[in-house]
Parts: sequence; structure tokens; C-alpha cells
Amino acid sequence: MSKARLVITAVVVEGRRVGEVSAAYGVARSWIYELLARYRAEGDAAFQPRSRRPHHQPRAIPTATAGLIIRLRRELTRQGLDAGAHTIAWHLAEQHQLTVSEATIWRTLQRAGLIIPEPKKKPKAAFICFAAEQPNEMWQTDFTHYRLTRPDGTPGADAEILTFLDDHSRYALSITCHQPVTGPAVVAAFRQTVADHGIPASVLSDNGMVFTTRFAGGRAGRDTINGFQSELRQLGVIQKHSRPNHPTTCGKVERFQQTLKKWLRAQPEQPQTLAELQALCDTFLAYYNTQRPHRSLNRRTPAAAYQARPKATPTGSTQAQPQARVRRDVVDTDGKLTLRHNGRLHHIGVGRTHARTPILMLINGYDIHIIHATTGEIIRDLILNPAVDYQTRGVRKPRKNPHRGSRCFLCLATSHCAPRGNRTPNPLIKSQLLCQLS
Repeated sequence: MSKARLVITAVVVEGRRVGEVSAAYGVARSWIYELLARYRAEGDAAFQPRSRRPHHQPRAIPTATAGLIIRLRRELTRQGLDAGAHTIAWHLAEQHQLTVSEATIWRTLQRAGLIIPEPKKKPKAAFICFAAEQPNEMWQTDFTHYRLTRPDGTPGADAEILTFLDDHSRYALSITCHQPVTGPAVVAAFRQTVADHGIPASVLSDNGMVFTTRFAGGRAGRDTINGFQSELRQLGVIQKHSRPNHPTTCGKVERFQQTLKKWLRAQPEQPQTLAELQALCDTFLAYYNTQRPHRSLNRRTPAAAYQARPKATPTGSTQAQPQARVRRDVVDTDGKLTLRHNGRLHHIGVGRTHARTPILMLINGYDIHIIHATTGEIIRDLILNPAVDYQTRGVRKPRKNPHRGSRCFLCLATSHCAPRGNRTPNPLIKSQLLCQLS
């Protein structure tokens, strides 16, 4: 039994005085009189607990503002853009000159049922955040997949989108579409980005084969480099990689790709060709860099943050020097070795006499020394020609038929012009030869 029911029973049923009941139960007289008035007006409903919420909220936002918040949320979601509380607050301030806190916007969206609970989402405090101090101090690069659409609306071929993003300003430097992303495509996109925005001091990527061969198996393993690695070495750019199964290291470009694909999926006309996908990406690139405010940049656009500070340049890393390495291999049965340089596979001839011989290949840029792994004998020294696939030994094989193709001294014709034994001697040459012999 609640204390309110107990007090009313003592006064109404038992007929005790209010002062006596107040002293017996340790309650105020005013509360007993208020409770009696409520009981006479409402009956047993007076014993139910009542809300303590105030009747008026002078600081509450107007109903029109709450409706505007809900409408902005739905419009931004339909366009495939970010529609969180911080983004809505920026739109209210910039487009409607209204100042509403993020917490109020979040509560308004929650009351409208527009907040999706994510209890398994990892808290932001669990991540270690980092950011470069200057533009071009570090670029992040990665590629993602997006499926094209057939004319009948069904899913079509798979396309891959390659991105270069500035770590300091989140400025999207380059977005290119490919089928698929290859090593030469990465090099070409990087060169164009460098031509547009300058040389970065470092580049961060995952361990994809188009970015690095450090986890490659077989002969094209850790002792080789691909075209992208070679390009970075020549420019003196430091190359950085995330650990395997740690995509959060490249979290900025990963988050950018998530925003890009969300916007692409919201477009009413889905791309059917690679050119249409590239056109959509170019449209999003302009919007993202120059119009969309970024939360981590204090609501500045990436373009404004990219231009606010002087750009970093390469620090002259030793990686720009020729790559020196030692490689163990075995000569194949045809007397050849393979070597990957600058992303291209070259074949080096050493002779069949060395077939199945274990060797050590001492490589310093283009200078290559091949020695016997057991005896230390020098098998071949060469300067690699990067424009040629097969590196010959420079030794001509002897002709099997030395007379084939030579001119006959009797008939002034090649030896293969007429069948053997049917040649017609030249009378003049024959007479001069006989005179000399006599």
C-alpha cells in the first residue's frame, strides 16, 4: 500500500485529525490537504503516481523547427548524403539561420523514430586517431568495388574505383574507375595526381598487390618491387603500409569510399558503363571537396583545409637510391632466370650448361651479378635493359650449315638456288680458275 493511500485511509475512514496523521507518518500537512482535495475530485485515481514533467518548457524548440529537422533528415538520406545530427545542425545554421544543438537534434530524431540503434558499434574512444600536420604530408590510397547496372536494371559487371586522399585535409585528390585496377593503372593515376597536386612526402596503403609485393609468394616475392613501388622510390616518397587485417589504419580513405558508394547507390540513374560511373564520381568529387563541410575539419570543406597550409614535400629519403638486394634462385632447364623489375618480368639467359644450378643474384638497380651459390663462380654480369623482355648473353650460335646462303664461286648463285648436282658453272669464272691452277 502506498503512503498516499495510507494517509487518506487514516483521515477519511478512521476519522483521525490531519495534525495527528502528519505527526504519525512524518508528512507535511499541506501535502495531506492537497491529497484530500485530489481524492475528493478524482477518487482512486489520486493514488496513481503522476509525472513530474513541467507543464511548460520555455527552452523547447518550436514545432516548426522540429518538423524542419525531420524533413532535412529525410532529404539528405534520399540524396545519399550524410544526415547525422552534426550535418543537420550545419544545414540549419547555413541555410535557415537557426542554431540548434546536436543533442536536441538527436532527441528530435529519436522521438520521430529515425535513429537506428547500433549497440554493437565500436565506440570512437577505442580508436587511435592520427592526422598529418600538412597537406601532401601523407596520401592514403585504396580501391573499392561498385557493380554496374544492365539496361534491364539487373546487376551488371563489376567495376573498381581507385582513390587518392590527402590525410591532413581529407581532400579527395583523385577518383578513377577501372575494370579492374591493375599495377600500371595505379602508376598512371598516381602520376596524374602528382602532376595536379605535387609530390607527397609519403603514401599509405594496404597490402594489395597493386601497391606492394612484400607479401607476394614465389619468385616474385619480397625481393622484388612493382611499378608503384619503383615510382615512389624514384621520387623519394616514403611508402607506408597498414598491418594485415587492420583496415582502420587507412580509415580515412575507407570512410571516404563508404560515403562515395552511399551517394552512388542513391542516384536515380545507376551507371551502365565505366564512363557513366566516372562521370558520377567526378560530380561527387566536386561536391565533396568544395561544398560538403567535414566534421573533423571544424565544418570546413576539404578544399579550404587543403589550401590553408603550405604543402609538404619529400624529404630526400634513401629509398630514392637504386634497390640493392640479394636473391636466391635456380636456373631452369632452358638455362634461364626470371627477374621482376619495375613491375615487369624479364628473362635472363645464362646457358643450358648451367641448368638446375643454384645461384645468387646480386642486384643493384640495373647492375646484376649472377654467381654460383656453392662455388662462388661468376656465371654472368649484365646491365639490365628495362625495355627488353629477354636479356640475351650476346653469343651467336654457329650455323648448322655454313654453306647455306653463301654464293657459289662457279655459278655466282647461292648454294640453295638449284638442286645439288644440277648447278650450271659460269664459263668465265671456270676458265679463270683453271688458268690459275695451271
